[in-house]
Amino acid sequence: MNPIEVEGLTKRFGSFTAVDRISFTVKPGEIFGFLGANGAGKSTTIRMLCGLLTPSGGTARVGGFDIDREPGKVKESIGYMSQRFSLYDDLTVEENIEFFGRVYGLSETALRERKAWVLDIADLHGRETSITRTLSGGWKQRLALGCAVLHRPRIVFLDEPTSGVDPVMRRRFWELINDLSDEGVTVLVTTHFLEEAEYCNDIILINAGRIIAAGSPKELKTEHIRHPILEVQCEDVVEAMERIAPQPWAVETSVFGTYLHVNVEDEAAGRERIRETLSAAGIELHAVDRIAPSLEDVFIYLLDREAEKGGKR
Repeated sequence: MNPIEVEGLTKRFGSFTAVDRISFTVKPGEIFGFLGANGAGKSTTIRMLCGLLTPSGGTARVGGFDIDREPGKVKESIGYMSQRFSLYDDLTVEENIEFFGRVYGLSETALRERKAWVLDIADLHGRETSITRTLSGGWKQRLALGCAVLHRPRIVFLDEPTSGVDPVMRRRFWELINDLSDEGVTVLVTTHFLEEAEYCNDIILINAGRIIAAGSPKELKTEHIRHPILEVQCEDVVEAMERIAPQPWAVETSVFGTYLHVNVEDEAAGRERIRETLSAAGIELHAVDRIAPSLEDVFIYLLDREAEKGGKR
């Protein structure tokens, strides 16, 4: 049996459908990414899978337990780190660990052992008596993860765990997630940072409550991005976008920061057409380079396809 099995899961709030008949399976020990923009339905799905929210339709089993009929059993078998900071700001680091350890029913011996482990992975040795609100966002998140897995659950749900964390601390946090996976823990993580999805074994992309793509990072890139991508560095990116996007040879055109990504049928012809188009518009071109597709390229491509079908972007 797989740790997480979902079939046709749906959640409605009145006339609004937040999660629309989604189905997926998470295998033992894998890091499973649940990606989408804010409001796509990620957190609602996680709350249903954790037994915190009753589904409107469909079924799901977590750790072998039905989320609708056995929510208590589900909660006992998982670790959960919510999108909002889940610790008590007015308690010390040590008090937070001890509080959650007792909530999970750990013995004094087990709690001492696990407290030492949390302090180690959070790099908080010597700060046991620090008030939690004085910690930086990254340290708080590492402490929150440690408290969520104090009881050694085999399934962990992490909802936007690196939101508000700087890039260096974000990488360290993912190292902890990889360590859990190496120990056989199944991790389902939601994020809107698409670059983080590269760390996942499998990914679901969700938009407006519906799954629009699923697979490994490599599978998503090769399946959905089949044309060369040219990264264009030039002056006045917005004007360049308006000039290039309507051209028949530009399969897809998107702004990425101060660059343009242009999907073309043929690389050599595409390079020449970009130079001609920008030159005719009086826009200075600095460089045109072919790049490997990113998951952000995939997501933007899929959202554009959804918009063409009448979906929401």
